[in-house]
Amino acid sequence: MSAFAELSSSFVREHLRAPLTLVLLVLIPAFFVLIFASVLGEFAEALGGSLASRSATAISAGWAAAFLSGTLAFFQVSSSREADRRLAVAGLGAPRVALARIVAALALGATVSAAAFFTLWVRSGIDHPAHAAVAILAFAAIYIGIGALIGALVSDPLEGSLLVMLVWAIDAFSGPQMTSGSGVGAFTPTRHAANLLIDAAAARGSPGSDWIGVGGIALGALAVALGAFWLAARARG
Repeated sequence: MSAFAELSSSFVREHLRAPLTLVLLVLIPAFFVLIFASVLGEFAEALGGSLASRSATAISAGWAAAFLSGTLAFFQVSSSREADRRLAVAGLGAPRVALARIVAALALGATVSAAAFFTLWVRSGIDHPAHAAVAILAFAAIYIGIGALIGALVSDPLEGSLLVMLVWAIDAFSGPQMTSGSGVGAFTPTRHAANLLIDAAAARGSPGSDWIGVGGIALGALAVALGAFWLAARARG
C-alpha cells in the first residue's frame, strides 16, 4: 500500500475508531429516511409547499448524507489541525495531506450515502436508482465542502458544529417544493441535487440544467474543501 493510501485510510480509521461511530453512520441515515421524511412533509404543507410524501422520503436520504458528511468534514478540519501540520512538516507536505483528507471525507460520505440509499430503496423503492445514487452522493460532496469551510473558519467544536447544523436546517427547510414561492430556496447549494431526488421519486427524468448544476456545485464544494484542508495543514510562518 502506498504512503498516500495508508494516510487516507488512517484518516478514515481515525473517525471509525469508536464502534459507536460506525453504528451511527448506518442508523442515522435510516432514521432520516424513516422518520425525518414525515417532518419534511408536514413542514412543506405548513409552508404552502408541494412536497409529496414519496418525494419527502427520497429527499430525506440526501439530507442524511449531507448532515453526516458535513459534520464529519468539519471535525476533520477542526480537530486535526496540529496533527496535519506535523504530518506536512514531516515531509508529506500540505497538498498531499489535504488530498488524503478529501479521499477520507469522500469515503465516509460514500458510506453514509450508501446507507441512506439502501434504506430508501427498502422503504419505498426507487424508480431511477442511478439518478438517486448520484444525487445522494452529491448532497454528501456539497456538505463536505460546507463542513470543511466552517472548520477552517471556526475553531470551537460546539460553535462550528452548530453552524453546520444551522446551514443544513436553512437549506433543508427552504429547498425545492418546501414553500409556495422561490425565496431562499432558489439559492440553496443543494437545490439541483434535491430536484434530482424529487424527479427520481416521481419516476421522471431530470433536465440537463439540474445535472450540470449538481456537477458544478459538487466539484466546486470539493475544491473549497481541498482548500480548507490545505489551509489547516499549512505550516504557520
